[in-house]
Formats: sequence, C-alpha cells, structure tokens
Amino acid sequence: MAHNRTLGRSAIDVSALGFGCWAIGGEWSTPDGQPLGWGKVDDEESVRAVRRALDLGVTFFDTADAYGAGHSERVLARALGKRRADVVIATKWGTVTDEERRLHLGSDDSPAYARRALDASLRRLGTDYIDLYQLHLSDADPERAAELRDICEEFVSAGLVRAYAWSTDDPARAAVFAEGPHCAAVQHRLNVLQDAPELLAVCEEFDLASINRSPLAMGLLSGRHSAGRALGPGDIRNAPPVWLPGFRQGEGADAEWVRRVEALRDVLTSDGRTPAQGALAWIWARSPRTVPIPGFRSVAQAEENAGALAKGPLTPGQLAEADRILGRGTDPEGTDQ
Repeated sequence: MAHNRTLGRSAIDVSALGFGCWAIGGEWSTPDGQPLGWGKVDDEESVRAVRRALDLGVTFFDTADAYGAGHSERVLARALGKRRADVVIATKWGTVTDEERRLHLGSDDSPAYARRALDASLRRLGTDYIDLYQLHLSDADPERAAELRDICEEFVSAGLVRAYAWSTDDPARAAVFAEGPHCAAVQHRLNVLQDAPELLAVCEEFDLASINRSPLAMGLLSGRHSAGRALGPGDIRNAPPVWLPGFRQGEGADAEWVRRVEALRDVLTSDGRTPAQGALAWIWARSPRTVPIPGFRSVAQAEENAGALAKGPLTPGQLAEADRILGRGTDPEGTDQ
C-alpha cells in the first residue's frame, strides 16, 4: 500500500493514516453537564504524541474548533511548531462554544459565522491557511449548506483555505458540497462494525476522499474494552448521546458490541497486527479513497496506530471473512447488500 494518498480531486497529498484530535482537546461539556470530551488529558503527552506521529510519517491531523472548545487547535499548533508546512491540517466549524468555560453553546450555520469561525481557528492554529475546512453540522439544511459551500469557495479564492468538505453521514447532503469545485472529501463514520457503502459511493462518483471518523468505533475495536466497566466521569462514552452506539450509560461498552469485536479478533490480528491496526487495515481494504483518523491520547497510542501503515490493508479474503463473521453479504462491487 502506498503510504500517501491524495485528497480527492485536490492536489493535497496526505499520509494514508490521519490522526483525529478530538480527545486531546480535553474535557468540555454542555451547560447542563453532558460530557463531550474523552476525559482528562495531559497536554504535554499530547504534544509528544503529535510529534512522535510526525516522526513516524503521519502528516494529516484532523481537529475542530469545538474540540475542548478550541483547546485541541491550540495544542496541535503548539505541537507542530515550525513544522506547520510539513503537515495537512483539517479543522471544522459550525459549533458555538465558550472557550473560557469549556462549554458547547449551540450551533450557527450562518455565512457570517463561518468567516468569524475561520478567523478564530486560524489564530488558535497559528497559521494563515487551513488545508481542509469542514462543515461540522451533519444535519444542516441542504439549501443553507449550498450557501456555505459557496462561502468556502470564497475562502479558497482568498487563499485562506485550500479545500473543503462536509462532515456528515447523509449521502444526499454530502453530494451538495461535492458540487463545489474545491470540495475534496467527505468526512463520515466508517469502521468494520459500521460500514458506509452509500457514502463511499458518493466519494467514488464525485472523486472525493473518504475521511473516516470513528475508525476504531470509539475505542471498541482496540480490543481493550470489556462490558460493564464504567469509564471516567468526563468521558462522553460514559454518558453516550443517542448518536454514539456501542456504550451504555454508566456501564461502559455494550456487551453485544464487545461480543462482535471478539468474534473479529482473529481476522483483525492477522499478520501480527494489533486489533486496532487490523481495524485500520480493514478500512484501507474497503476503498482506496479512505483515510482513517483514529484518536489518540498518548505516545503509545500514536505509535500503535502509526504502526498500521507498515502492515497495509487486509487482503480481499480477510475482508470477506470479516463480512461473513458479521453476517453481511457483499456484492461483486464491494457494496453491502
């Protein structure tokens, strides 16, 4: 497998593995106390982990102005330092936060807010351009999204943004952004437990990259979670919102999801992989357009995830075996039936 990929129809070259920077944003929440982060983090360890990832060939980092209410962008900027030109930075907008109080306050899909949000992200990231700017409102109105797509084209013309994308799991919405000349990708959920054939078809139709959030199913595919073991109070998985399956309120991992992960263990750990490396290998085997962005909070996690690059994708036979274990049929084109 080539260790680099091009983001869709752009000329932006990235490592085939990106790193997702949600967790390193630290704790943040809604005003009523619903956690939105992954618990406490050590900023010094986060900085070391980003730099270690760079040393291991990872050049793509995906963050958002919402993560830690801006803290993730600041930590990433500090970690990159003078190596900004060596990496591709993706960030997102649409969420309104209070950075000082680390609170999520709502959303804003207005064109005026898009410009304010971009300026704020540029300041926090210590850069004068964003490589990939992504709409973070997955269910935004398609007509308003078309306006925002056109605003993104203006950002490109101004040299503030190189390309843009929508983070959404709705193929029809993804197609709205795809009509823009400088749309380069769709960010969507994809992992061996949660396939996304319709989103992959959109990427194929419009020549877009498939940037994959939740490639490890929020950590379940690391193979380290057992059912009934509660997570920390500041961890979103301990009080999961409706859009976060696989975990139960105050109980940690869902027993049925753990069972499915265990059933996949042999195929994912083939050829000396760890379960997490096997989960990433499944994504690469699923489509040559995919760029998984697993999260990380430590140097050890950075090293494990980056180690998947050397092992490459699963074989077609291993891909088919995973489908068989999960009871999924696959047609000759590779899309779910």
